[in-house]
Amino acid sequence: MEFSDGFVSEEHREMLKSAAESIDPISVSPIEVTSPRSPKTPRGKSNSNKWSPVEHSRHSQSGRDGHPNKRGSGGKGTWGGLLASEGGYYLDPNDPNYDSSEENYPITPSKTSADLEEFKKKATVIVEEYFATDDIMSTANELRDLGCPSFHYYFVKKLVSIAMDRHDKEKEMAAVLLSALYAEIINPPQVYKGFCKLVESSDDLSVDIPDAVDVLAVFIARAVVDDILPPAFLTKQMASLPKDSKGIEVIRRAEKSYLSAPLHAETILRRWGGSKSTTVEEVKNKINNLLIEYIASGDKAEACRCIKDLKVPFFHHEIVKRVLILAMERQTAEALILDFLKVASEEGLINASQISKGFNRLIDTIDDLSLDIPNARDLLQSLISKAASEGWLCASSLKSLYFRREKQVEDSTIKLFKTKATSIIQEYFLTGDIIEVTNSLESENLSSSTPLNAIFIKKLITLAMDRKNREKEMASVLLSSLCFPAEDIVTGFVMLIESAEDTALDIPAIVEDLAMFLARTVVDEVLAPLHLDEIGNQCEGQDSIGSKVLQLARSLLGARLSGERILRCWGGGGSNKTGWEIDDVKDKIGKLLEEYDSGGDLREACRCIKELGMPFFHHEVVKKALVTVMEKKNERLWGLLEECYSVGLITPNQMMKGFGRVADSVDDLVLDVPDVEKQFAVYVERAKKEGWLDPSFSAGKSGCAVENGFCS
Repeated sequence: MEFSDGFVSEEHREMLKSAAESIDPISVSPIEVTSPRSPKTPRGKSNSNKWSPVEHSRHSQSGRDGHPNKRGSGGKGTWGGLLASEGGYYLDPNDPNYDSSEENYPITPSKTSADLEEFKKKATVIVEEYFATDDIMSTANELRDLGCPSFHYYFVKKLVSIAMDRHDKEKEMAAVLLSALYAEIINPPQVYKGFCKLVESSDDLSVDIPDAVDVLAVFIARAVVDDILPPAFLTKQMASLPKDSKGIEVIRRAEKSYLSAPLHAETILRRWGGSKSTTVEEVKNKINNLLIEYIASGDKAEACRCIKDLKVPFFHHEIVKRVLILAMERQTAEALILDFLKVASEEGLINASQISKGFNRLIDTIDDLSLDIPNARDLLQSLISKAASEGWLCASSLKSLYFRREKQVEDSTIKLFKTKATSIIQEYFLTGDIIEVTNSLESENLSSSTPLNAIFIKKLITLAMDRKNREKEMASVLLSSLCFPAEDIVTGFVMLIESAEDTALDIPAIVEDLAMFLARTVVDEVLAPLHLDEIGNQCEGQDSIGSKVLQLARSLLGARLSGERILRCWGGGGSNKTGWEIDDVKDKIGKLLEEYDSGGDLREACRCIKELGMPFFHHEVVKKALVTVMEKKNERLWGLLEECYSVGLITPNQMMKGFGRVADSVDDLVLDVPDVEKQFAVYVERAKKEGWLDPSFSAGKSGCAVENGFCS
């Protein structure tokens, strides 16, 4: 028997159940919004929450939506309006058509398309008003008053898509607004869904916005940095999008060009002018001042306002760390300080990720802090317990605070690894087999243990410094091939500097050797120049060995043609070559570009560039390709540069440097290409739109000639 009178057949019931189970929970907006301070509404009770987009009574939408329903009212040609009782619909067991299983399968209607169209119109007006007024509070109130949280994903999409076609000012305003509305007004799943819709519509956006791929990639990277979009968003979207869609390019650009770059958080934050004049030290000083003022006044509202005004949500972990240190230093103010963190957490001002990160940073430095506060470890454990019991800290997300009590087990593990690492390195010095080293380290699960990464780096460089130039060159080549995180390499060099005085007994020239290794990592783009400052912060004083190493490394990097000189200091080319001649490298680059330009394969060209093994010299690829494009007026090589940049083969630094080299040689090129200045200016603008060059880059001579991260 088939039911067509408002009941659900077994077949349709199974279809409904199957569809419900297949829904992706992260894309579904919650029906009701509750806070930690208010318990959920019990099932069966009426819910007066104004955020709830769907009423809980059965068939309550039938009249409004205009759909005929047996027991509803308002549908055309129905008797519902006359027969409906004030008490609403209920099931009568004595009804001949009664089906007891209907109790378990209530059908809740969704919002109509008319409601969504109305929301779209109002959302567009709100976005335009926000760009005109820059009033976040007013925008938040207007969006809240609309009362349609299940449609907020469209507001996210509309805000970003309008900003993408405006100036940097509006782009920055949009990013700031999303961060301000996140969780407090717009639920996280709605933000996630909004960005999904944006990525899916990348092809349409690119029709009206030429640089849509790059701009949307920056928005996604900014959302990840601001902690309003999980990093897993990139992986999930990459797997779900069609391979030939623009959305794939967007995700790839966000991951490779922005989120994988050194110091990416600061770079992305300042991309559209946000906090351009603010340095990290200034932010730290402001945080110190507002916390000291809070302890003196106890005004939580003012302290929260000051934190909002800083507009650095990705840096809130610093606030957490400094608050905890103050609580340990001033135990009489502990309750006041913890109350502040609790309020900041409950109001969504400091999110759970930043709170956990702040606690973990303090755990990492607890040994140093114990020198000033002898019982720091016990005090911190007490703070963790209190925060976890109050519900604003997830203790399971923290590192072990008492790992030092397992020092004996840890020491035996590290001692065993050092022995194995020594064997691996010595075998590498004999064979020069980088793949074998990689496989050996993977078998030791090195990637899962950050301390072991740093220990391996320290052991590699220490053994190399006690050998000849051949082994030193091999060590640098291996270091650039292992792709360790920059933080681990920095830690490795800090460990080398800390043990330098003892090592100097066996290696008298340790300052010169360490400085050369450090400079070489910068030339090979294993570390960024700014990482030298991070290492320098760990040095004890100006007369320490560490300071001397840093000073000499900076001197080496600041010299003219430092890249070529540092590359050849130990012979170059690793274990089986006597050294590259720069002219030979230039010749190889010229030939591979010529082969590709004459109809070669794109993947093969990228592979050849990679096999050169000289990432610091990729600016020469950019220069030669760009000159060829302008000479032949053939843009095939421009496509090669696009591919190299999108996959991260050519870094922004090398791209900038290559364009700078062309700018310096314009006077010579004009003899062969009369309109070279005009062409070059056009390509510079195109490169800026693609995100290859910084907006400050000038097409004039010496526009931005950067030598290894330093202006020359």
